Amino acid sequence: MMTSEQRYFFDVTGYLHLKNALTAEELAAGQEASLRYIETPTDQLPEGFGKDGKRHLNGFAFDESLECLVFHPSIWPIIMELTNGKPRLVSGTLQVDLPGAGGGALHCARDDYGWESCRYEVRENRIYCDNFVIFPYFDDVLPGDGGLLVVPGSHKSAFSRPRHLFQNGNPTDLDNLPQGIINPTPKAGDILIISELLTHGILPWRPTDRIRRILVLRYAPQHCGSGSIPEALKSRLRPETQELMASAHYTHIKEIAKQNPAGQIEK
Repeated sequence: MMTSEQRYFFDVTGYLHLKNALTAEELAAGQEASLRYIETPTDQLPEGFGKDGKRHLNGFAFDESLECLVFHPSIWPIIMELTNGKPRLVSGTLQVDLPGAGGGALHCARDDYGWESCRYEVRENRIYCDNFVIFPYFDDVLPGDGGLLVVPGSHKSAFSRPRHLFQNGNPTDLDNLPQGIINPTPKAGDILIISELLTHGILPWRPTDRIRRILVLRYAPQHCGSGSIPEALKSRLRPETQELMASAHYTHIKEIAKQNPAGQIEK
């Protein structure tokens, strides 16, 4: 499961920053595949793929080098702990911030869907979180670039966020961020993990000569929600990935949970 250091930091802050999580080979393959998706004209994309602004749909399934990241050894123990050994991949979008790309206001599951929409608790010295997101980074984010904002510790807030806080919930000036907000700056090959209870947002992307590419991998326990694998993707995905995306009963134990695919799936 998670290390004691990861467990403590995630419990205190609501996010984790895994540095140098990808090998040089994994990073190069992911960069090449993501750029190929970006540069492919929409009318030439395979069925099941498309572009919606900065979102490149089902990006995790575009290439095997991206698909294998959903089981990456650096995150698999964390996925297993947060889902109590019953994981499900909900979706995996490739997100691309181009020069001048806009940002997004602060939000979280509690704000968007109500206090009952997401759970975070600790039992038997393990963390349970039923809605979290994992971001593998394919490009450096340097201080002053923009990108992700988080309010550390907000995942356990017992109070609703007053709407006037943090510049009415829409901070846009990186040079004058309100107290309590931080702007993580991952490097290419790093991975960020956040609870959807964590208040977070996006600053406009400042660089004019660089882009920001990340996968947005959403996970939940297997019994949460009723999502299904898009039919067009099934022939592209490994059986292990299809099982990971499948919904299942509370009591079912998936084969992937028994076999530790993170250490077995070849890239």
